[in-house]
Amino acid sequence: MIKIGQLNHLTVVKEVEFGVFVDGGDEYGNILLPKRYVPKGTRIGDEIEVFIYFDSVDDVIATTETPLAQVGQFAKLKCINTKAVGAFLNWGLPKDLLVPFSEQRIKMQEGRDYLVFLYVDNASGRIVGSTKFNKFLDKTPARYKKGDQVHVTVAEETELGYKCAVNDAHWGLLFKSEVFGKLFIGKNLKAYIKQIREDGKIDLSLQKLGKGKVDDLSEKIIRTLDRKGGFLPVNDKSSPDQIFELFRTSKATFKKTIGGLYKERRIRIEKDGIYLIK
Repeated sequence: MIKIGQLNHLTVVKEVEFGVFVDGGDEYGNILLPKRYVPKGTRIGDEIEVFIYFDSVDDVIATTETPLAQVGQFAKLKCINTKAVGAFLNWGLPKDLLVPFSEQRIKMQEGRDYLVFLYVDNASGRIVGSTKFNKFLDKTPARYKKGDQVHVTVAEETELGYKCAVNDAHWGLLFKSEVFGKLFIGKNLKAYIKQIREDGKIDLSLQKLGKGKVDDLSEKIIRTLDRKGGFLPVNDKSSPDQIFELFRTSKATFKKTIGGLYKERRIRIEKDGIYLIK
């Protein structure tokens, strides 16, 4: 079944002077892949990965270019034009992404970046964007377990912390106490399920829970030391930003981890940094 606005693996069924046609099934028939996008050496019967969308005259078309986001995903995109029907955002394809006025929480302005969710409009069948995220999230039960790794997109800063889209499907919250390093709207991160409350709300952590986060960081520090010739200019006196830049972790976790490595006699801690003991 063809997925509009997403990558599909389709079979080449016909060659023409201006490209090839791929099999779009009973619903879409043969779909054109223009010549400029056809991989060299492509033949009839080959299966190729293509992105399916609508061109400037609303015909279904294929491309081997990968957009900045697909249907069902969040992306931070730049507004390049506004017209009577809405705003148009650059999503990496020749035809820009429309965000209708009815899907804008605040009126979009040319030249600014906006976090949007991509979906297929049921009425028109077109791929469009929206900033009204509540329409698309928390529509299915959150079947995560404590400690599960998830993909999150930072969507909004609140008094408590950062509201994030979890796996493009649910809302979650990163409390300020869980945040280290710099976050911004649209940033994509890996996170971990800290807990799911009785009301279904999800609390997130940027680090593995419990002993797992220390064990994981321990091996990362040893691998980095080995790769850097046995020395790194950081220690328990380094700034949180410097530690985050190197290891994407909090200073507290870093201090605990190098303390454990020191007790195991795997590293030496000096004023200028840490040294690998071989």
